[in-house]
Amino acid sequence: MVCARQVFRCFKWLERAGDRITGAAGPYFVALAVILISLCSVSFFTVVQPGFQFPWLSTPPCILLAVNLVMHYYYVCTVPPGFVDDPPRHSGSNFMWASPSRPQRPLRTSGVRWTSPEIEIVRAHITRCKRCGQMRPERAHHCRICNKCVLKYDHHCPVRINQCVGLHNERHFVLFMAYLVLATLCFSFLGYPYALDALGMTYLPWTHPLPQLCFILSYILSVVMSRGETSVEAQDHEVYRNIAKGRGEAFINSYDMGNLALFFNVGPKGYPLYTLFFPFRIMPYSDGSSWARREGLQRHHGVREGEELTDEEDEEEP
Repeated sequence: MVCARQVFRCFKWLERAGDRITGAAGPYFVALAVILISLCSVSFFTVVQPGFQFPWLSTPPCILLAVNLVMHYYYVCTVPPGFVDDPPRHSGSNFMWASPSRPQRPLRTSGVRWTSPEIEIVRAHITRCKRCGQMRPERAHHCRICNKCVLKYDHHCPVRINQCVGLHNERHFVLFMAYLVLATLCFSFLGYPYALDALGMTYLPWTHPLPQLCFILSYILSVVMSRGETSVEAQDHEVYRNIAKGRGEAFINSYDMGNLALFFNVGPKGYPLYTLFFPFRIMPYSDGSSWARREGLQRHHGVREGEELTDEEDEEEP
């Protein structure tokens, strides 16, 4: 028992050391990501795009794709995720902010900017974080690297964005990943013949201004970069699913509305659909104190009171 406790403490020390190292190296990772995105963009527009048969038709969508990729990456790196102790946020008035489809109500009591009869809004349960002492609503988690509780915490991403993904930048992160996958797939497919040229496999002279090595590196990067992310809630829900299965019950995620319009905050009562295709900033539908749930569910089905996972369980010793 003593040996197991020492091993546990050793792993926790290594974990905290890793957190400090990744936190300190975060700005360098972001700088590297900016360089790689720039390299891939230059490679595409100097080598692949000039070979399009109908450039007047195909170039504008490529430019729009690149602009969305770059701007959503800028947003997800610069927009704070939303900490529990932050003051209330309001939308901006400059050209980077989209206007809602209709005036949205102020956040006074419900904690949401709009809703509809088919959506049930439930006030979030409040608990106290044992790490920082903050009172926080459900779906907020404590980030070890930031040492703060983050609203609708998804994960801390030191490699790509050097901060947490939370309530206020989650939408930009998802759109950045979507446009990243789309851009890398297009580059991988359209750049394949040019990659063969750069490798010398076609015996054709390389006449492009970009060095062959730079194009090969950017092409390989595009092929391997098409991957997604998981979240802390997805990990929790897997645990809940096993708990419910052990009792012969089915786990139902009460937050899963099957409603992407609500997540992206678009539609008649949210923001226009064009905000999905142009990189405007918008506000989330909730301030983190209330959440839309499935009708009739005040908590996850199959999970009983007291079985919800907390951040503190990671610190328990065997």
